[in-house]
Formats: sequence, structure tokens, C-alpha cells
Amino acid sequence: MREITAAEVTATVARLFREANLYLPPDVKEALKRARERESSPRAREILSRLLENALIAEKEGLPICQDTGIAVVFLEMGQEVRVVGELEEAVHEGIRQGFREGYLRASVVRHPLDRVNTGDSAPAVIHTRLVPGDRLKITVMPKGAGSENMGVVKVLRPADGREGVKRLVLETVQRAGPNACPPLVVGVGIGGTVEKAALLAKKAVLRPVGSRHPDPLEAELEEELLEAINCLGMGPLGLGGDTTALAVHVATYPCHIASLPVAVNLSCHATRHRTAIL
Repeated sequence: MREITAAEVTATVARLFREANLYLPPDVKEALKRARERESSPRAREILSRLLENALIAEKEGLPICQDTGIAVVFLEMGQEVRVVGELEEAVHEGIRQGFREGYLRASVVRHPLDRVNTGDSAPAVIHTRLVPGDRLKITVMPKGAGSENMGVVKVLRPADGREGVKRLVLETVQRAGPNACPPLVVGVGIGGTVEKAALLAKKAVLRPVGSRHPDPLEAELEEELLEAINCLGMGPLGLGGDTTALAVHVATYPCHIASLPVAVNLSCHATRHRTAIL
């Protein structure tokens, strides 16, 4: 049984959140560049250039890409042959505290959804843990800004609504979000399971490399159809018009009950921030 200390987890989480808030992932940068090349609207091209310039300044100056440094979402893939010496979840929370404090990142978390008192350190994190084979711990962090997170939806459709019902829900969600989610978007769509499973599928789908296609032809075709339909809305970068409302649509599915069709849509802004490390 391989051992990892809680201190290693804390240090890694702290580093990952600092980096995720400063460095736009390469796949997102490349997608923005490709979108700029394809854009027919001069204003949209200028906006995309400014977004890329913003990412470059953040990287060079060590400043956050966005003032909303997000709620801390953490995905843990825990090998069955590894043991953390210490309390794993508390180690993650402490990593949030250290990373946000040392990186001068905005504290954006309240201790209770009703009394709205800020925790002052962006802890606690929202943690999703999954047991997998092996002796490694994979940590993926996702600072999720409220502008895009607030626009997500979860709905249980009728099985008879089928593929067209799913497409309608996704398009309605993007259209309702308008400029609030800071397009161009990465759209995660979770289909199946239960209400909470669909929501988790949609959020994890956002983390796929931008522009990748689902290996299953049925899902891949749906991704292409949705991306084309979303970009035909004409909302464009920052909702000011143009060809690029979304950079990518990623679909994830799971078996579900014969009487259910749960669907979740999770939107991510043009700064789709995430970072991964393996211990």
C-alpha cells in the first residue's frame, strides 16, 4: 500500500488553484485563436483578440484571468492501492485556504447559503471522490465562476421528449444565459442516470479537451449538431454578436430508469479554468 501525506495533498491543491487562476489551458487558448480566424464579425474578432490578450497579461504579470476566482471544485480519483496519511478532505480544504491566500485570489464563498457570511478564504471546496484501480491519487481542480455556474440547469424530461427535447433544453439554456455566462462557452451536457448524476456528468464533461469528440458516434453527432445550433444563435463573444457563441459542446451519458430522461446543462465561460496533478 503506497502512502501519501496530507501535507502533499494540501501543497498540490494550493499550487493547482493558483495556476488554474493564472494560466488559461492551452486547448482553450487554441480554440479561441481558431474562433478568431473563423469569425466574420470584426467586433467579435476584436473581442476574441482582447480575451487572448487578457490571458497573456494574466500569465506574464501573475494576475488572475478573471476577478471571479470561483468556487473551488475538486475531483479526486483515488487509487485503491494508495492511502492518505491524515484527513483527505481537510487536506483539500486547507489547500484551498493556502492557495487562495498566497495567490491573492478573491474569497468568493459564504459559510451558509442563507446568512451569506463570507468564509474569507474560499474554503470549503466542493469535492467529488471516485475510487479507481492503481496506487496514485489524481487531483483535478476547477475554479468555477458564478456567472457561468448560475446559468446551468437540471431538468427531468419525459422519455418521449428524446433527442429533440434534449436539444431544445440546451438551446433554451444558452439563449437564456445570454451574455451572463461570458461566451464563447464550453457547454457540458449530462444525459441519464438520476438528477444528481446528470449534473455531475455535465460538469465533468466541461473538463474534456476543447474540440475533442465523444468516442461514441451517437454522442459525437449530437455534440456537432448542438455546437452548430448554438453558434447559429448569433449571440457571439460576450453576447455582443458574432459566429462564436460556443467553443465546444461535450456530451456525457449514463444509463437511466425507463420512466426518466434526466438532462443537465453546465456552462463554462471563455476562461474554462482547470488544472490536474497526479501524486
